[in-house]
Amino acid sequence: METLLREFRYSLRMLTKSRGFAAIAILTLALGIGASTAIFSVVNAVLLRALPYPNPQKIVRVWEQAPDGHRMNLADPNFDDFRSQNNTFAELADYADLLSSVSGGCEPVRVNIAEVSSGFFEALGVRPFRGRALSADEQRVHGAPAAIVSYGYWQRYLGGATDLSKFHLKLEGGIYPVIGVMPEGFDFPSGVAAWIPRQFDPELGRTAHNWRCIGRIRDGITVAQARANLSGIAQRIKAQYGKKVDLNDAEVVPLADALVGDVRTALLTLLGAVGLLLLVACANVAGLLVARTSGRRKELAVRAALGAGRGRLIQQFLAESFSLSLAGGLLGIWIAVWAVRALRVILPANLPRQEGVAINTPVLLFALAAIVAVAVSLGLFAAWRAAGGDLQEALSAGSRSYSGTGASQRLRGFVVIGEIATTLVILIGAGLLGRSFLRLVSTNPGFNPQNLITMEFSLPNPQWQMEEATVVHHIHLVDELLTRLRTIPGTVSVGFAGALPVAAGDDLADGTFLLLNGQKPLVDFSEFERLAQNPSQTGYASYCLAGEAYFRTMGIPVIRGRMFGEQDSWNSPHVAVISESLARQRWPHEDPIGQVIFFGNMDGNLKPLTIVGIAGDVRARGLDFPPSPVIYADYRQRGLSPNTQPTVLMRSAASAGEMVSAARRIFRDLAPDVPVKFSTFADEMGGWLADRRFLLLLVGLFAAAALTLAAVGIYGVVAFSVTRRTQEIGIRMALGAQRSDVLRLVVGEGARLAVLGVCIGMTASFVITRLLSGLLFGVSATDPVTFAGVAALLSLVALLASYIPARRAMRLDPNNALRYE
Repeated sequence: METLLREFRYSLRMLTKSRGFAAIAILTLALGIGASTAIFSVVNAVLLRALPYPNPQKIVRVWEQAPDGHRMNLADPNFDDFRSQNNTFAELADYADLLSSVSGGCEPVRVNIAEVSSGFFEALGVRPFRGRALSADEQRVHGAPAAIVSYGYWQRYLGGATDLSKFHLKLEGGIYPVIGVMPEGFDFPSGVAAWIPRQFDPELGRTAHNWRCIGRIRDGITVAQARANLSGIAQRIKAQYGKKVDLNDAEVVPLADALVGDVRTALLTLLGAVGLLLLVACANVAGLLVARTSGRRKELAVRAALGAGRGRLIQQFLAESFSLSLAGGLLGIWIAVWAVRALRVILPANLPRQEGVAINTPVLLFALAAIVAVAVSLGLFAAWRAAGGDLQEALSAGSRSYSGTGASQRLRGFVVIGEIATTLVILIGAGLLGRSFLRLVSTNPGFNPQNLITMEFSLPNPQWQMEEATVVHHIHLVDELLTRLRTIPGTVSVGFAGALPVAAGDDLADGTFLLLNGQKPLVDFSEFERLAQNPSQTGYASYCLAGEAYFRTMGIPVIRGRMFGEQDSWNSPHVAVISESLARQRWPHEDPIGQVIFFGNMDGNLKPLTIVGIAGDVRARGLDFPPSPVIYADYRQRGLSPNTQPTVLMRSAASAGEMVSAARRIFRDLAPDVPVKFSTFADEMGGWLADRRFLLLLVGLFAAAALTLAAVGIYGVVAFSVTRRTQEIGIRMALGAQRSDVLRLVVGEGARLAVLGVCIGMTASFVITRLLSGLLFGVSATDPVTFAGVAALLSLVALLASYIPARRAMRLDPNNALRYE
């Protein structure tokens, strides 16, 4: 121990004498370790941290699986069979969450609520911390209403009251007494403010996939066994009902994996990028160590001559590397603390489990492991390099300075080649993500997104079966809102839609519709199930409510026929407008105008729809999806169903702030109890693009840092070469070499390193970038433009880094150079 402490003290003295080297090495390592630690804090919170429930590994998500392999939510009858026939689950429950207007607290709000079946809280292993859980009487068909609220809603809107009996929430067309409060931090499904019991509806068919499902596996049962059990049940359902069901299998996945979903690929990409950055930083420091070791060979030779063994020299280098790594690591942790604060600001709102992003014990252990790994690697590398040469040669150098051998220079060259190759991989990844992002934002959505103000709201009592007077009241309220909003100065056009395309396209319901030409209108939904078995009579599309001015406001072109008009009233025949892609898919050789269809399974309305127009295609589900086949129905004929998200769209010529202030006053006058979210389409699109922008920003920053480190590494190698070859350059100039010859000599050395590094990096990138395929849009993972552009950029940086020491070499005085030792 005493020897080790002596080596540490000696290493600190040596580093103090080489302040420039120590400062550069510490800052370089701090950058790599700090960035790695910050990104690991996100990966740990989202991917590695256990769910905050008892035995979380036992909790799973369950889906039906379609014949083509894609996942589907559960239909009510299929869920009932899964629950009653399985022998591997302790609990199996289904749920659905939706945005709803909730009143009964200190103010009406628009929040997410969840309808949950019996066994939901038991599957998660969580109970209310105040009040009680849902009773069996409240969870049976036509049971008593009840609501359990989140801790946040209880604090903000119920004032944290201990007596819950005085609160009754008005939501989903009913009055729900508040019976309990969930513990602080409970957030499943994410963002839900209240949970109410749902009731099994035996009339819903086996193709109405409306419900998500979770379960808790019994002790001693694996996820694979649970899946095999439900798979057998699914196959029996398929065998019994044939074409009446569209499930082919069941899928069971741990809940932690299901929550993460596609985010896993993006986060692992970030972790890989920052890992490569740390590798570049270590390579940079390794290059510095090679140069420093070469300059210390006389000192090491003297120590060896005085009896210091190889083990003692290794101890010394490990002590120095630990000193550097510890200083760089501590500074890196400080950088990580500030980086995590910045990350919390720019993290996408839809990133799951981000509340756990912090510098905590697992993250600090990761940083410690990184510090130790870097210290051991650099220390052993430096010790190997020091012991690899002939120390007697260094000792016999006498009074001449010793700047190292050609082997030292070659080793630094190999390190820099690896550094360039690694940097190229990061740069190509950033380039691919950047080109993909540009392609995405330049994609035509099918409408004009400029100067659009959005107003999302939730009306009370949205139910499948509402009294006609309530439906008509809602329609008149929307009509009056639109009329008043059109009077605001600066308004160009105002329209209504059931969901905001692209930014909230997932809110669009979709399903099977029927072609009714020549057939009588349906009298009940059981007839729909029978007719839907004939593929020649069915089609598939999204369902969107719209108003008369919606298409004009959005700038969606009319391809043929007409849009909705004043003649389309509550009592007139119901009409529909379809998208151009649906017309091509379902009626490729005939005119769809005049065709009669049934789509009442979307809104509970049995009246058929006559197609009167064809509108231009819209990328409703997102810019990265092809145009969706859509059927538009007039809200004045169909009413506002629960599966729509009512949104007013206003195109304005004035500033958004002025328009929103005026619109807010109108909503308060006409619907004071209706919560409204005011925004602009640009802001909504910004939220939709946030995850891609976040990934691009961080990978771009890592690429820029790696490029800077690579440039420093190239400069260091070439500058060291110029110093070592000073006499050679002087001789060349004395024999008649021109400055241009010296320039070519020095820059050529840097160019050779760059070419070798680029070739190796290109080869590695062809393999590695294929992992990014799922994150790219409109760009191949081996896009030649990106590969060529990045290679050219890195080569240019290498030449510029080489030019600086080349200029110094060009200015050498041959007489002084010949006397240089």
